Parts: sequence; structure tokens; C-alpha cells
Amino acid sequence: MATKIYVDQGHNPENPNAGAEGNGLREQDITYRVGIELAELLRGNPDFEVRLSRPTPTTGLGSSNTTSLQARVNDANAWGADYFISLHTNASSIPSATGVEAFAYSRPSRGFSLGEDIVEGISNATGLQNRGMKVRPGLYVLRNTAMPAVLVEMGFITNPEDAALMNNNPALFARGIYNGILEYFG
Repeated sequence: MATKIYVDQGHNPENPNAGAEGNGLREQDITYRVGIELAELLRGNPDFEVRLSRPTPTTGLGSSNTTSLQARVNDANAWGADYFISLHTNASSIPSATGVEAFAYSRPSRGFSLGEDIVEGISNATGLQNRGMKVRPGLYVLRNTAMPAVLVEMGFITNPEDAALMNNNPALFARGIYNGILEYFG
């Protein structure tokens, strides 16, 4: 039976719950495009079934930050996803901050292990610094999913090089995530 992977493209096209901005780019546009590319890779593999939180560029979820997060988690839980991957771009007041990192609810956990492989996959595919895995039990999508979950910060939208790479080559990030998923499932 195929493993069901829920790909949450972080944030909405417009508020409520719009994402970070930097270098003339919007987080929600980058996460949307990477998610679409990742879904295509997963759909091409009979071992996986995939569902996107934002199947179209105009899909908006919820009427507030809280209900937007609830809608994503509730959809994944109701679908019976085996794993939950939330895509994001990082932001910092320090423009030189760079690299990929991810968060899980706890360690050790399946979410933490999956995140380690995804971070390494993105780092290998893009050349971005591997900033590692961290534990963040306070993050809503990690705390309220019924399945192992990982929140991936693919790169810094506030870093000109990271931002350009994410914007110009979303397929590269999708490939890195996909390679990490394949590595995790051995």
C-alpha cells in the first residue's frame, strides 16, 4: 500500500496567514511552486500517494492564522496521511543568514529522522548549508498532526542568493526533498 504524504505549502496567497517577504519575493509563492514540483515527483512513484494543502495558486485556507493552520492539520488528519511535510522559507534580520533547516515535535521521532534526511537532501541538491534539525514542540502543525510531521525551512528569503535559488529553481528544492524522502524510506 502506498505511503500517504501530505505536503503543506506554508502560508496563504493573501492574508490571513501570508508568509515572509524578502528580495521582492513572497514565501507563499515559493512554497506553492516547490510543493507542486514535489507532488509531481511523488505522483511518479507508485510507493507514494500525495495531497497538497494548496492545489491551486489561489487556494487560501482559513479566515485567520489559527484557522489556516487548523485547516491544514485537519485535512491531513482526515485524509489519514502517514507523514506531514510543511514547506517554508526562513527569514532573518541578518541578510547573510543562509541555509536549510527543519523542525520536528520531538527527538527521537520518525518526524525528526525524516527531517534529517530532507535537510541533507536539500543541502546536497542545492549546495546550501545544512543547519540541521531542531525540536520545536510549540509549532502548531507539529503539535496537532496525528502523524509524524516535519516543518522545512528551505532557505532564507531574506538572503539574496538563497532567495534567487528558491525562486529560479523550485524543482531543485523539490528534488532535494524527494531525495530525502527516498533516503528515509531506504
